[in-house]
Amino acid sequence: MEDVRILLSEQELPTHWYNVQADLPNPLQPPLNPRTGEIMAPDELKKIFPEALLQQEMASEPDIEIPDEVRELYRLWRPSPLVRARRLEKALDTPARIYYKYEGVSPAGSHKLNTAIPQAYYNKQAGIKRLATETGAGQWGTALAMAASFFGLECTVYMVKVSYRQKPYRRSLMQIFGAEVYASPTDKTESGRAVLARDPDSPGSLGIAISEAVEDAVQHPDTNYSLGSVLNHVVLHQTIIGLEAQKQLEKAGHYPDTVIACSGGGSNFCGLALPFVRDKIRAGKRTRILAVEPTACPSLTKGKFTYDFGDEAHLTPRMMMYTLGSDFVPPGIHAGGLRYHGASPIESQLLHDGLIEAKAYGQLAVFEAAVLFARAEGIVPAPESSHAIRAAVDEALAAREAGEARTILFNLSGHGFLDLSAYDAYLAGELQDSGLDDATLQELLAKLP
Repeated sequence: MEDVRILLSEQELPTHWYNVQADLPNPLQPPLNPRTGEIMAPDELKKIFPEALLQQEMASEPDIEIPDEVRELYRLWRPSPLVRARRLEKALDTPARIYYKYEGVSPAGSHKLNTAIPQAYYNKQAGIKRLATETGAGQWGTALAMAASFFGLECTVYMVKVSYRQKPYRRSLMQIFGAEVYASPTDKTESGRAVLARDPDSPGSLGIAISEAVEDAVQHPDTNYSLGSVLNHVVLHQTIIGLEAQKQLEKAGHYPDTVIACSGGGSNFCGLALPFVRDKIRAGKRTRILAVEPTACPSLTKGKFTYDFGDEAHLTPRMMMYTLGSDFVPPGIHAGGLRYHGASPIESQLLHDGLIEAKAYGQLAVFEAAVLFARAEGIVPAPESSHAIRAAVDEALAAREAGEARTILFNLSGHGFLDLSAYDAYLAGELQDSGLDDATLQELLAKLP
């Protein structure tokens, strides 16, 4: 019988990240200056990003070498395991083969460390002393605080207020690694104070927290901004997930019919999916590639493909993406990492071109699948990752109905050990679905260009 865990040796750790920009059938639209609306030159972003990351943001070559110092730190947990979910298959009575790439083995507990380490590395090389960032559920903030500690950098994190309250132990983790953590919106920045003046009880959003972190970075010459999702260089670093998964599936003798990952800003999804997108473009593979988001924040499934700001205060460049509008504040669902109004330009372009698909679920269905998975496989998944589990379960049930032995791959991007308050609410019957009604949706979309 095939092994349950398909492992790679340290010697098989990828030496390069994959840059999908080299293969896109339609190139990305350029970012625009937030004030003038003109095409933005990379030099305009040097106030908040190091040169090396700006080069990666605009890169056209397909393979970008991973620095040796970054690879050495990756070896703390990489290559991560690919697991055949045999007990889940049995529970579903499905002929489908279900695999998951488990990123929860990282020291930070999620996939976010894959980009936090290179971002901290390149900033250290550039002489930066401090990094400012935002975080939703706290996975990104934890990863960057850890990476900053590895390289002797200070770190300031603006954590979305609703998650700051829901997930206090994420805050504790960041502080263990030396980070300052503030509940956003704060009274420490102009953008935060403006939000509080409009709504003193604002639950916050990633768009608001991004505004605060960018403002902080711009005002301090020794500080750069660091983003955990959306941007091209971020999703580039995450492709190590899919590159490893391809090697592991080859060892198992299978190729996926369906690739699934949850989607907020897009780093998790792109990390697993982009190497398989390459196969669709270059080799004509017919794999379904599915991004899964919450119905409470359906940027891919109900948003508009247009230029929009990445933050609430309009300090960031305008990017071409699927968006609900930069002033949209999603309900306080427990999948805090998916509460973002827009999506990665790369992910958005792929969806617009029909190379990937998108689907949305309410959180009750998501937590139902999470508990099923935990009882079968013994891992409590993060609420974000549980969106991918829900879709994988549905795909496996569809395979059962069709009598087809499909191969399904999904990304289990983090564990849920610090999300147990969400599980408490679900098990107590206190969790509710949140959606976006048509009237509110139309009002949001009407504001977009």
